[in-house]
Amino acid sequence: MFRNLLLFFLSTCSLAAAAQNLEIISTGNGTNLRGIGGFKNTVWVSGSNGYTGRSADGGKTWEWRQVPGFETNDFRDIAVLNENTALLMAIASPAYILKTTDGGHSWKTVYENRDTAMFLDAMAFSGSKTGYVLGDPVRGKIFIAQTTDAGNSWIQLPGPAALPGEAFFAASGSNLIVSGKKLRMVSGGTVSRLFDGSKTTRLSLMQGSASTGANSIAALGSRLMIAGGNFQDPGRQDSVLLFSTDAGKTFRLPHNGPAGYRSVVAPLTQDTWITCGLNGVDITTDGGLNWKPVSDKPFNAIFINQETKTAYLAGPKGTVGRIQF
Repeated sequence: MFRNLLLFFLSTCSLAAAAQNLEIISTGNGTNLRGIGGFKNTVWVSGSNGYTGRSADGGKTWEWRQVPGFETNDFRDIAVLNENTALLMAIASPAYILKTTDGGHSWKTVYENRDTAMFLDAMAFSGSKTGYVLGDPVRGKIFIAQTTDAGNSWIQLPGPAALPGEAFFAASGSNLIVSGKKLRMVSGGTVSRLFDGSKTTRLSLMQGSASTGANSIAALGSRLMIAGGNFQDPGRQDSVLLFSTDAGKTFRLPHNGPAGYRSVVAPLTQDTWITCGLNGVDITTDGGLNWKPVSDKPFNAIFINQETKTAYLAGPKGTVGRIQF
């Protein structure tokens, strides 16, 4: 029994030690990266000033481009379907979704909406064909559109009614996820809610002003986590993350939470999750109960390659980081 306890202790220490190694693998470009995704060993990022970045070797080398004609657009999310196929989401009005099938050498506009109220926030795919895009409320209804042909065409769906002052944050492309055919999304603003299929739940997360509320939702098995806070007061640490062990029926606050506002949370295993925001990166190895700081560097978005057990982080000034677990 002592040997088993010792092995458990050593493996836990090894995981914690590995998690401390945040490596900066690209930086210096004039873009604020908020979109990130990947397929096998290919990693894509997207950001402001029309920029995309693509690495075909797990982040060792990068190819950076500005999409012609979209140099002033802010691509807040990118959905990666395979090594050469991806979709970009441009916020605000006119709102655009672009698609490439040749590794980013050329892009085609597959969706355009010139409604002055448009502001897209996130994309999520279930498989390689069916995907969704989420936007702020338009005339009182949350904007949702669906594709069933890998993003080549989009159809607007009936969206639920929004509460006064409720909106969504285009902070990391992760406030929308797909579970089977069910959408889960989280809102912020003067009210913060979880939309779980047809069920809505008021979250005990920081809320009450235009800059507060939920920014991200992630699920693995029966464990669900929601991250957020106040992006105008990133050092405020109270009620910035919630976790559930029963698929969202009930939520708890951590004993020791992240070190402030967090724009994204993502799972590696049931116990090991990573979150980041404007003032740093935190990791939990006990399923969300306790979080430990890894870095004080700002990041916005996370992609985890489950095959290689690698977390990729995207942030300001074209910065991409990597943590190998």
